[in-house]
Amino acid sequence: MKNIYLLLSFFFSLMSLGQVNTDYALVDAKMDVISVKATVSTDAIAKYINANFKTENDKIRAVFYWTASNISYDVANMYTVTISETSENKIKKALETRKGVCSNYAEIFNDIANKVGIKSVIIQGYTKQYGKVADFAHAWCGAKIENKWYVFDPTWGSGYVNNSRFLQKINNYYFKAEPSKIISSHIPFDYLWQFSSYPITNAEFYEGEIQINKNKKYFDFEREILKYEDSSEMDNLIASAERIESNGVKNTMIFDRLSYKKSKIEYIKQSKKNEDFNRIVDLYNEGIRELNEYIHFRNKQFKPNVSDEELVRMIQDPKAKLLESQELLGNLDKSNSVNVNSMRKGIIKTIQQVEDQEIFVINYLNQPKMVRKTMFSKRTGVEIL
Repeated sequence: MKNIYLLLSFFFSLMSLGQVNTDYALVDAKMDVISVKATVSTDAIAKYINANFKTENDKIRAVFYWTASNISYDVANMYTVTISETSENKIKKALETRKGVCSNYAEIFNDIANKVGIKSVIIQGYTKQYGKVADFAHAWCGAKIENKWYVFDPTWGSGYVNNSRFLQKINNYYFKAEPSKIISSHIPFDYLWQFSSYPITNAEFYEGEIQINKNKKYFDFEREILKYEDSSEMDNLIASAERIESNGVKNTMIFDRLSYKKSKIEYIKQSKKNEDFNRIVDLYNEGIRELNEYIHFRNKQFKPNVSDEELVRMIQDPKAKLLESQELLGNLDKSNSVNVNSMRKGIIKTIQQVEDQEIFVINYLNQPKMVRKTMFSKRTGVEIL
């Protein structure tokens, strides 16, 4: 019975391959004759595709076919983790060596697709073949063609590994796959990228329960993707981590991806705190600088003469900056770090000084001009931090 199944499966694969090749034979042939100088960068490849194809279907076929037929799978580095490597570096290395792993294939496909005007995303997840879940993560792509999302796996579509050797052979099953079908072998860490209104859980993926279950809570993935596109990196990380966790942390791959997202959230939070603190320091020092300019002017007995309004502004401007820095510091956090405490004390002390000077200005302006001259009895100053 098993042999019959394999024979039917192979026959079905040939049928599907023949159908796609017939549809895209002209596109594939055109991509086969692209010059070497037109493939040194994704910009050059995209330019060639835009010049030769007009429809989204032809363009995405050109992107898939070029990527799958020109990048060889790097068997020696198939277990190498590159989670923190930049997209630019992954693309650059793969184009130079014409070799890569799944993340390289996905990055190249995604970059070219976006550059030819097709909305594309990289999907991180894990896979299953012959009923066995893989031990390492995988990357593939999703692209929106004629207002519908499809799945593309240029890595699996490029060939296969046999006895530690990569054999290049286009497999069109992984070109423009229906999300409801590809979910049997590819499940994203974040169920947003299942492109399903009733996404399956990781436990269901393990059990092969991939049928649409409308008894589940409806998930408007189209709306959520639009929200994703309009949100900040931080908001997307938080939302994604929540979805990953709620879908069940079934294996170490999911755990690692969730941990990475959480650590990135904390990193961005800390970076934001550092940026905010540096802004407070800059604002505080600007207030100090303006206060010192006022004090220097006071030590010269407000010479040369300025209008009363200008004199008031000279003391109110630094006060406003110091009060703003105090407010921002209060909103920063409840940290008791040495830097925060030192800044807090410095601001309070300086605000007291500026308020003393403000009282002096008010009293000064309320006196007749002849009396004003007698009010300068001592010099004062403030040190810039």
